Amino acid sequence: MRRLRLLTAGESHGPAVSGVLEGLPAGLRVSTTMVDRDLQRRQHGYGSGRRMLIERDRAIWMGGLRFGRTLGSPLAFRIDNLDWANWQARMAVDAPPRSRRPRPVTLCRPGHADLAGVIKYDSDDARDVLERASARSTAPRVLAGAVGRQLLATIGVRIWSYVEQLGRARAFPHAEDPLSLIATDWPDQDLTAPSPLRCPDSEAEARMMAEVDAAAEAGDSVGGSFVVIAEGLPVGLGSAAEWDTRLDAALAGAMMAIPAVKGVGVGIGFGVVDRRGSEVHDEVDPAASGWMRRSNRAGGVEGGMSNGMPVVLRAAVKPVSTLRRPLASVDIVTGREGKAHIERSDIAIMPRAAIVGEAMVALVLADALLTSFGGDTVKDVRAAVARRRRRSQRP
Repeated sequence: MRRLRLLTAGESHGPAVSGVLEGLPAGLRVSTTMVDRDLQRRQHGYGSGRRMLIERDRAIWMGGLRFGRTLGSPLAFRIDNLDWANWQARMAVDAPPRSRRPRPVTLCRPGHADLAGVIKYDSDDARDVLERASARSTAPRVLAGAVGRQLLATIGVRIWSYVEQLGRARAFPHAEDPLSLIATDWPDQDLTAPSPLRCPDSEAEARMMAEVDAAAEAGDSVGGSFVVIAEGLPVGLGSAAEWDTRLDAALAGAMMAIPAVKGVGVGIGFGVVDRRGSEVHDEVDPAASGWMRRSNRAGGVEGGMSNGMPVVLRAAVKPVSTLRRPLASVDIVTGREGKAHIERSDIAIMPRAAIVGEAMVALVLADALLTSFGGDTVKDVRAAVARRRRRSQRP
């Protein structure tokens, strides 16, 4: 990111996870209630582990806000880990006597950061790695993304998401344009009364829940996909001038930074490979006001820039690496064969991963907004966006 910078810190079972978000303009009204709402949305979903029954995530503000408005200085915050009370001996800052050292994690989990991390950092305990690699690190990202979402809302942008697939169960499996089948009020309902898996297709959601139950019964985990949509963006966020200024590249990179995400598509994504150009590119609609398209297969991005249509991103999520019936591994200390370490974990993470996806999209789009329109204050940004929108009107 060019205008915004987010640094986070903290381990999964340490006292807290924290962050500093730098680059926000002054004068942004921040609803702390809405920030806490997004943190709570990240905690819920069918298939979540017991950790989410312990935590009660809320933002503790440490700098950058006064009387509900940003000051233009870095925004500092933390989220306390309530589970730390159960982990203080294992996560102590000072080294305990050798006789009291907690048992190290030496059987690394296939698919996790464990093995590569202990080799990289020359450690004999995978806990040194797995604590930071945990999805708990996404909590401060969601907090920062909630602030970015509120900046985008000042120019009329709305971001929402849904779970598209879990295991073999898929929402709207035969639809050419699944978004057209989602009720217009579903995103608002999802904010206040989300369904168990945050899927707008109730029949598919029932099949998804059965997939979670079957995986749990087998001591396994299950993957899937989610979709994030951003509506109301001005034309021209991002740039075709350089490879590292393209909006779709930044969005895809941010989504790939979510733990367990293994693939990202913009618009129809890999659906372009077996179609001709006439079946892929979106015609300009002569009957519409503005520069609207008859379709949105490009997912709102052309030439690395937003084109005024909704930005649509799909993310493929692998099954969680921790299995209650663990896979084979090798002890990093003894070299003996064994079964991988079992850490408390989830069966499926799609409903929660989608909330993280919303946050990452919000951060990238907020950064692109500030990169394109600058401004020391929110008023400056809004005035610049208004000028761009006037320029974007059809003759």
